[in-house]
Amino acid sequence: MDAGAESDMVAVPSGRVILSDRRTQSSWPVEVAPFRMSAFPVTQSWYAQVTGQRPSGAQGDRLPVEGVSWWDAVRFCNALSRREGLTPAYRLLSDAEAPEWDTSADGYRLPTEAEWEHACRADTTGPRYGPLDEVAWYQGNSGGRIRPVGGKQPNAWGLYDMLGNVWDWCWDVYDAEVYGTYRVLRGGGWADEHWSCRASVRRRSHPTFRIDDVGFRITRSAPLPRP
Repeated sequence: MDAGAESDMVAVPSGRVILSDRRTQSSWPVEVAPFRMSAFPVTQSWYAQVTGQRPSGAQGDRLPVEGVSWWDAVRFCNALSRREGLTPAYRLLSDAEAPEWDTSADGYRLPTEAEWEHACRADTTGPRYGPLDEVAWYQGNSGGRIRPVGGKQPNAWGLYDMLGNVWDWCWDVYDAEVYGTYRVLRGGGWADEHWSCRASVRRRSHPTFRIDDVGFRITRSAPLPRP
């Protein structure tokens, strides 16, 4: 599958998703408003066009960008928003530990954890939106390396690589009580066992952390209907 225009955004309908936390043995429903999500993880060529940087270890224009921190992903969102004449979603304050999210902004942003899982499931209820080998690059079929985006089948809503290849940074704090500022990672990566590549699996990492199986994809809030 040719990625085509890397900035293609897919319309994700509103819905309801049940999130769960293994530590607290709790689950809770979240209502998700409609939004748009990039059809592919942000690629190295797209990241370079916006930032002028190529931080990834394995180089290739159509490979997902990796070796990027949560902060790098947030800054990319703001830079892309300014590039396209949109209002940046994040206010980056030097004296603040975390950026403020302007929910009224029309610019690009990271998905919330609920948005990510809702988009990944695409109205399915099982652990995955298709047979693992058909939808994801993971330890069992990746050959020990990251793969170009779009090489596996998309889900029903046209989103590729939601599982496997690279983990996706999400906006949310994982568990402030126990892990402080650590942020949520979703989706599994090319080096992971099959059980990590499921729609419900959560991982966490410090927002400054960079590694070769973590990337990100971007979203935009859907515009409000005119009165």
